[in-house]
Amino acid sequence: MAYQKVNADQRAPGHSQYLDNDDLQATALDLEWDMEKELEEPGFDQFQLDSAENQNLEHAETADLNLDSIQPATSPKGRFQRLQEESDYITHYARSAPKSNPCNFCRLLKIFCTAIILFIFGILIGYYAHKNCPSNATSSGTLDLQLYQEILKTIQAEDIKKSFRNLIQLYKSEDDMEISKKIKIQWTSLGLEDVQFVNYSVLLNLPGPAPSSVTLSSSGQCFHPDGQPCSEEARKHSSQDLLYSYAAYSAKGTLKAEVIDVSYGNADDLKRIKKMKNVTNRIALLKLGKLPLLYKLSLLEKAGFGGVLLYIDPCDVPKTTNLSYDTFMVSLNPGGDPSTPGYPSIDGSFRQNRSNLTSLLVQPVSASLIAKLISSPKATTTNNACTPLELPNNEERIVNMQIQTVTKFKTVTNVVGYLKGLTSPDRYILVGSRHHTAYSYNGQEWASSTAIITAFIRALMLRVKRGWRPDRTIVFCSWGGTAFGNIGSYEWGEDFKKVLQRNVVAYVSLHSPIRGNSSLYSVASPSLQQLVAEGPSFLFEALFPKHTTKIEELDPFFNLHETITKLSGEVILQIANEPVLPFNALDIALEVQNSLKGDQPNTPQLLAPASRLRESTELFQSDEMRPANDPKERAPIRVRMLNDILQDMEKSFLVQHAPPGFYRNILYHLDGKTSQFSILLEAWEHCKSLASNETLQEALSEVLNSINAAQVYFKAGLDVFESVLVGKN
Repeated sequence: MAYQKVNADQRAPGHSQYLDNDDLQATALDLEWDMEKELEEPGFDQFQLDSAENQNLEHAETADLNLDSIQPATSPKGRFQRLQEESDYITHYARSAPKSNPCNFCRLLKIFCTAIILFIFGILIGYYAHKNCPSNATSSGTLDLQLYQEILKTIQAEDIKKSFRNLIQLYKSEDDMEISKKIKIQWTSLGLEDVQFVNYSVLLNLPGPAPSSVTLSSSGQCFHPDGQPCSEEARKHSSQDLLYSYAAYSAKGTLKAEVIDVSYGNADDLKRIKKMKNVTNRIALLKLGKLPLLYKLSLLEKAGFGGVLLYIDPCDVPKTTNLSYDTFMVSLNPGGDPSTPGYPSIDGSFRQNRSNLTSLLVQPVSASLIAKLISSPKATTTNNACTPLELPNNEERIVNMQIQTVTKFKTVTNVVGYLKGLTSPDRYILVGSRHHTAYSYNGQEWASSTAIITAFIRALMLRVKRGWRPDRTIVFCSWGGTAFGNIGSYEWGEDFKKVLQRNVVAYVSLHSPIRGNSSLYSVASPSLQQLVAEGPSFLFEALFPKHTTKIEELDPFFNLHETITKLSGEVILQIANEPVLPFNALDIALEVQNSLKGDQPNTPQLLAPASRLRESTELFQSDEMRPANDPKERAPIRVRMLNDILQDMEKSFLVQHAPPGFYRNILYHLDGKTSQFSILLEAWEHCKSLASNETLQEALSEVLNSINAAQVYFKAGLDVFESVLVGKN
């Protein structure tokens, strides 16, 4: 489950005039879709000052810039428990007693009798109105756990299994329109509103008429990407899995050169190798994982390599998983239609000629082929320790790579449907899945993704038919073209950019819901970490052809599908229904401080701004979040203003240009083991091979500006609420 906030300027025409100042304007739309990412994705991806005396008392710990005092990136006692436990809070809202006027006894008696009659009459009207109208036809702002459970308990594993198998029957369609029609018909029959197709003509990079090949010069042996010997019969009867073992948008042609093992291809690996060998126009033997593929390829391209053999080391996957002979597909497209970078692929748009997005010839191959290449048995296990595949430095291997691809314009279809909100219909929660795109294989995960989102729609609409609606609008999306670089979602995001910038609150991605049966894997924006756990990886960049039997082997009774649907559904309901968005401002400040821990150079200059950011978020949390979450003190206009600030608060951390494959939201880490800012780590690694530290200084400046912008943003929000309060008094 991927779960990411959409970082965009999202404000409606009816919002407070105080939020229009330049201090609160955000950066451009960033869809980190997984829509990536998702969202993207992420991905993604969501005021009134205390007196100086109270501020010093409550936040004394923030004055100390010692890194040892930094707290972990979690709320002190859960979401709002700490705020609710403070007993010295004084309500901001007070009323003066009305003045009394003298009147005679008769007038008082008449008024009293009239009031009694009206009171009885009102009770009768209320009684019959309540009896004849459903009690749940009101706003779901007070939706409690019991109602969540009533909605989610209707989700059944058997229903998901039936939907999954029905979708699989459409898998061999020549295009994705048949699957899209099936999804639209089903969503419409469940009661979803305004379900529609959104089509884009995009440039796809497709495999050629025959599989790619790798030939060993020493023996003359030719192999297909799966490690099987080339043969005329194999070329004639190539399975789709073998044909689609390629890197979309790679350069094409042939290259005969020495193979150089670069391991995972990080800066240290390349620095070590360049001291020993000439890498110009050589073929890199590269392992997938640890860093974004696009970033590693950019380093290899700059170093002068001509080609790449990409594989997954068996030591990097669970012991129960055997991928030795499995082939896979990757996309070198960072997102969207390559022919229209940064703008939508609508009729009349200028089309750029970009058949390949790199000068490298990139070919994904199986681990078994790599074992043959290095004349070594497959990765071995000794004393429960796996020995990685590695080409000896003192041995030379020369191979001939041949890659055939073609580029064509094809139609990609998205299916989009709406469940309109009751009290805030202009605030959108996007929920995205994906469906199969023709001309590629992306396993059967798309069927799991579509079956899960459909199961949640079914449960939701059963409640809607009884009169209930969420507070905010939920937009359900099934994306096309995902295997080629999330093309459908990117193009839709670019097409509806202005609407999304103003109205989107969050994006929840169900991109690849079932990858195994051992642990829960999820990614979230820092302000939403209270709802999920985080643990990103980069092995997911490989798309394996999982067949129906494989998915059903992982989850034969579809209990995992049911669990993921309910977990995702509860998150969606919380975002769509809670009066105050469940985004935690303090967690952002804590995440910033945690990212500055460690032995990174030149970071002390960031400690003071990080401390000021924490002070502002603590004030924001205590002065505004607490009263807004108390129904007795909740004022609708203040809640709306508060939510406008919450949904935009992470946009201060969007950078204009991130390294290839990196998140634009600098709060996102590359993996669960690394807590530092990713762009600082990348800049530090980059400087190791250069005499100048200009790249590092630029990265430090970007982080500093982001932290300062966030502090100014929350401070301006506090000033807005203080001004409103003073105006009312």
